[in-house]
Amino acid sequence: MPDPTDRVNTPLLTLITQQSLDEDYQLVAERRAAENGGTPPHPRPARIAAVVVAAFGLLVTVAAVQTSANEGVQSASRQSLIGQIDASKNDVAHLQRRIVRLREHNLALQSQLDAVTSAQQDAATRNERLAGGSGFGPVSGPGVRITVDDSPTGERVVDRDLRPLVNGLWNAGAEAIAINGQRLTSRSAIRNSSAAIQVNSRPLSPPYVVQAIGDPLTLEANLMQTTGGLLFRDIATTLGYPWDMDTVDDLSLPAAPARLLRLSHAVEGTAEQNLHSLNSEKSEQKMEAQQ
Repeated sequence: MPDPTDRVNTPLLTLITQQSLDEDYQLVAERRAAENGGTPPHPRPARIAAVVVAAFGLLVTVAAVQTSANEGVQSASRQSLIGQIDASKNDVAHLQRRIVRLREHNLALQSQLDAVTSAQQDAATRNERLAGGSGFGPVSGPGVRITVDDSPTGERVVDRDLRPLVNGLWNAGAEAIAINGQRLTSRSAIRNSSAAIQVNSRPLSPPYVVQAIGDPLTLEANLMQTTGGLLFRDIATTLGYPWDMDTVDDLSLPAAPARLLRLSHAVEGTAEQNLHSLNSEKSEQKMEAQQ
């Protein structure tokens, strides 16, 4: 009878194999004994048992090899995943640094855009102011309106009658002047063509409405203190021109024709020289108007 201690210490796989082989061997031996009249079993079952043990060992070996291979694949997959995770972390860190650089770049561009926008607004305001002052932009505001008509006796208003009035308004502080909707600029001329007065090469018909934007409280009073204003009043009184002057809270003067901006010729010289020449020309025009 086998020792129970040996059975306990025997590995489970070995114990199962031995027990299975012993039972198979005993079964085959008993069957052979019954067939041979109780003769002892032939030693052939021992060879069969050896074959079975070898086959079982082969299966165990194949299973062990497969398990080892699977462990290798799993280990390789784990290393691959770790590598992918590390690469992804590096990519994320690179993208985060790039985001920081792009944000800084955007802030710099925004600052530049704000500066350009501010400069553009300043330029637009300056251009609007220059256009209004030069007569090539529409303007509106309070001022005075003077209406002059031909004399009932048949005396007609001519260009030399309106020039002193316009010069007087400029000297009285007018910021913009228009006659019958024709805006006056540094290139505008008040001249007679046949029986009609022309301004900006456009014929006008009476009554002549002279609109001047400026401080209405001082513009009306200052006009009659200028040489031009006094001369116009004397001419109107002498020739019998009906005229009146009203203060207006809101006047709207159009821009001068754009064709006046096209120069037919240019004069060589610096800005200071040209400004001096322009001032001299204006002085000569005023003297001519007073004569």
